[in-house]
Amino acid sequence: MFTASIGVFVFGLLAAIAGGAVGASIGGNYGFVLTGFTVLASWGILAATGSTFALDYLAFGPFMGPHIIFAGGAAAAIYARYKGYMDDGKDVNSPLAGLGRPDVIYVGAIFGILGYAVQIGIAKIPWFGTHTDSVALTVVISGIVARVLFGGDPGKGLFKGSLHSSHLYAEGKGLMAKIKPGPNGRWLEWQEKPGQLFAMGSLFGILAGGASIFLASQIGTSLHSRGLDSSAAVNNAQTFTFGISAIIILFLITNRNMPVQHHVTITAGLAALKFFPIFGGEFVMKTDTQGWIAANVGPSIGALAAALLAGLLAAFLCELFARLWYNRGTSHIDPPAASIWICNTAVVSLALLF
Repeated sequence: MFTASIGVFVFGLLAAIAGGAVGASIGGNYGFVLTGFTVLASWGILAATGSTFALDYLAFGPFMGPHIIFAGGAAAAIYARYKGYMDDGKDVNSPLAGLGRPDVIYVGAIFGILGYAVQIGIAKIPWFGTHTDSVALTVVISGIVARVLFGGDPGKGLFKGSLHSSHLYAEGKGLMAKIKPGPNGRWLEWQEKPGQLFAMGSLFGILAGGASIFLASQIGTSLHSRGLDSSAAVNNAQTFTFGISAIIILFLITNRNMPVQHHVTITAGLAALKFFPIFGGEFVMKTDTQGWIAANVGPSIGALAAALLAGLLAAFLCELFARLWYNRGTSHIDPPAASIWICNTAVVSLALLF
């Protein structure tokens, strides 16, 4: 993607500059919501044409990709804190255009460039680049760079940021006790306890797994019947529920205690898609929908079990990274993105063993 020629690379680079600037202007989370809407619109194009160009170039590319638009907004926020324009460097909700500071927007653009280059570089790594989520990993790397660069005390110089802020550790023995959420920092208090994480990870995981299998089958069969490649649907079906989860962030921004679960839905959906054929399922329908369901009950249940377990892994890993990097930090290093790339690599690698 965007590496076919110098001209294509430059075109993508210009789009990434603008994408990062837009993310800074409207706020990282608003940008991520736009990613969600773009994902759903891209699915309409995929279903109609069999092409993934909208997903590849718009939703997860330099226009609306989270590694561009969200990461640009997150980096601009901590830069604005560093410059003394705002107090909260974790604020990925506020549209930073309202600060009236063009340099904040330029920082978003610069991190758009960083996200564009890093994602392409990761994708080019032999084996690893095709067995991980390069977009999510880029979001994490971008957040770490922004924290280290701008995360120190305002006006005290660059490269002063801390990833762990150990001086804010809670009292207790052992790392897990020291990073326990509390007055010194927490991410989302309604989804930080084991019971809360279990409920969200398992149930959203089953939802995403079922939706992904059904979507892959229905759209894949439709494409196949028209002489098009059904793998376009099968290989991307997990992104549909991810798009819905991203849109839910809009309600979180409006001060509703909504669950943040896009890391669960994309991981669980991927697990279901990978393990459905391992359990003997067939995506392309040879009968009507009811007949396909009846013929694939066993594989579907197995795939949903895989989705449940993957959803749990994603939920608990996300909270772990929130405690490690986010809670006591000065900037937003995205916990869901940290969970996604690790879980993606784990699911894809595990599926290869069967």
